[in-house]
Formats: sequence, C-alpha cells, structure tokens
Amino acid sequence: MVMFLFLVVALAVVVAAVTLAVVGGGESGPLPEAGPERLQDPLPADRPVHRADVETLRFPLAPRGYRMADVDDALGRLAAELAERDARIADLESALAGARAAAAHARLEKHDHPGDQR
Repeated sequence: MVMFLFLVVALAVVVAAVTLAVVGGGESGPLPEAGPERLQDPLPADRPVHRADVETLRFPLAPRGYRMADVDDALGRLAAELAERDARIADLESALAGARAAAAHARLEKHDHPGDQR
C-alpha cells in the first residue's frame, strides 16, 4: 500500500511540474524560433566544381530532411556543369574525328600520288 501511495504522489508531482512548465512558460516567455540552417560551404561560384567539392558537400538538416532549396541549387549547378562538360567533350571528339579524317585523306592522296611533293 505504501508503494502505491508513493507512485500516486510521484505521478502527481510529475504532472504538476509538466503542467507548470507548459502553462507558465517561464519568465522570459517561449523560446524564439530558431533560424533555418544554411549551407556552410556551398559549391564554389568562381571556378568549376571539382570532385573534392562534391565529396565535401554536406547539407544541413531541416525538420523533414534536407532543405530543398539547398539541394535543388546544388543539383542544378552540377547538372549545368555536367552539360557544359558533355558539350565540350562532344566538340573535342568532333574536332578529333575531323583531324583523323583529314590525316587519313592526306595519307591516301600521298599514297595515290607518290611522285607529287605537296
């Protein structure tokens, strides 16, 4: 019986303390809203993105995961740089194919006309 009374009193004290904390709110009032975390080290704007930049990129947590704006900005930047690099690679491959074709054509002409000095 003593244990039961002890549990009832302890429960009453806990309920009273929680009620007082919730209703009273303390002297300073409720806590101010915390500002949203921002991306500490965003991708560099003054140079192309390197592998190390992507490996060290960490997004701050938001109440429901990551801040969508930060993730969207980073993915947009990476997509634009990849598209730019793909276009550059395509241009270089095209120029290389043209140079190879010109070299092959020159070899054929040289082979067809061995006495001509051009």
